[in-house]
Amino acid sequence: MEIRVLGPLVAQLAHTSVVPSAAKPRQVLALLALHPGQVVTVSTLLDELWGDAPPRTAPATLQTYIRQLRRMLGAALDPTGVRGPKDVLCTRYGGYALDAAAAVDATEFQRLCVAGQTALREGADLEASQLLHRALSLWRGPALADVQIGRALEVETLRLEETRLSALDGRIEADLRLGRHAALLGELTALAAQHPLHETVHAQLMLALYRCGRPSHALSAYQRLRRSLISELALEPSPRLQRLHQAILAADPGLELPDQGGYDGRVRGFGRLIPASA
Repeated sequence: MEIRVLGPLVAQLAHTSVVPSAAKPRQVLALLALHPGQVVTVSTLLDELWGDAPPRTAPATLQTYIRQLRRMLGAALDPTGVRGPKDVLCTRYGGYALDAAAAVDATEFQRLCVAGQTALREGADLEASQLLHRALSLWRGPALADVQIGRALEVETLRLEETRLSALDGRIEADLRLGRHAALLGELTALAAQHPLHETVHAQLMLALYRCGRPSHALSAYQRLRRSLISELALEPSPRLQRLHQAILAADPGLELPDQGGYDGRVRGFGRLIPASA
């Protein structure tokens, strides 16, 4: 079975879609697909579908959804094959398990992220940029974009989204190290607007603006971030951001372009703009 989760849910068996159109059976399939080969308990499935207010008929309704999914699997399976729908969507003690490989896009995304972040830590900036570009290109939209999200799926989609943001931060840092600051301005401006409290994005935007000869805009970006942090969290920017702000005010040579002053992939005195993470 081919499963993709980085966007609308895709689940195909023998090139036939087995994704149901009804919302709750689709939820069940998505949760099982994110834990291939593992038992997802009945209680977890009920909590995903109905939260704190399951109807009295919830267990029976869940069994109905499982039967619906098995009918779709049966229609896609080779009738002469040795595996039936109950071999693919298995009943296990306490729950159900989907006998399938892990989602191909999520697996490849994780592999590319690990390789890209490793390359970034080792200073192989071009390789890091290429790997993380490839990782991010696997996303076709928000994870499970066409699936109703309950508690369990919320945890999974948040995990995937945090990994995506980490990959995006790493890719932008690699591109900044490669001197691509002008090409990044539009993307970073949009990201700063979408994430008004995200210090890494604002640090990257400030550096890109400074290298494009726009120090006053870089300082304005810092002030916008500072106002948002104080207003929303009653916090000042971190010491790292304050040091970057002071460096821009002082026109610190450590902020110069990669081909000026022996740039080594770091803003001298400030360390990496983002932490390395796999």
